Amino acid sequence: MVLGLLLGLWQWERAADKRELLAIRDAAPTVVEPIQTPEGGAQVHLRGDYLEQHTLYLDNRIVNGRLGVAVLTPMKDSHGQLWLVQRGFIETGTSRASPSVFTPHGTVEVSGEWQAEQSQGPLYGANQEGVRLQQLSLAPWEEALGVFSHNGWLHAQQGAGVFTPWWEANAMPPSRHLGYAFQWWGLALAALVIMLLGGYRLVSDFRESYEGGR
Repeated sequence: MVLGLLLGLWQWERAADKRELLAIRDAAPTVVEPIQTPEGGAQVHLRGDYLEQHTLYLDNRIVNGRLGVAVLTPMKDSHGQLWLVQRGFIETGTSRASPSVFTPHGTVEVSGEWQAEQSQGPLYGANQEGVRLQQLSLAPWEEALGVFSHNGWLHAQQGAGVFTPWWEANAMPPSRHLGYAFQWWGLALAALVIMLLGGYRLVSDFRESYEGGR
């Protein structure tokens, strides 16, 4: 019963946190060729040159039932800053051959949503296998290019060299957390009822046993 109450409170607090995160994301600004690191969820417009030779691919993406990869290409902008651009999804099927895509040359413009670098969860084995990555991270480029100017990546939605968008912010709606909270509290209530009924039954059995032994 206590566990159900605590888990319900935890989900209630998560719903409040999610409402705050969604409000921050909705209020995120649109920035053009920024110098400062954008806020998470900001719509960012970049102008620069793709570093085609450093393209890698985020493995095992699925869009509309199709298996493929997400194209990851660093970009050097007009201020000399280094950005990582997630250019969208391309289908590869089950082939494990190294993917390849066309990358525009010269100065291009792209725009999309900025995501700050964050933990991607547990990783079993090496992150990089050839040109494929199992998790999105800035680390695979640092040896060749140095440190990126900003800790995060642009999920490009339109512009030159952009493919099918697939990424969406992982934001479970607050209502889902509230539903889980009420489920846990319902289970806690059921446990309380069972405890009371069981206690009443034990008392009754004890009385019957005591009176029968007199």
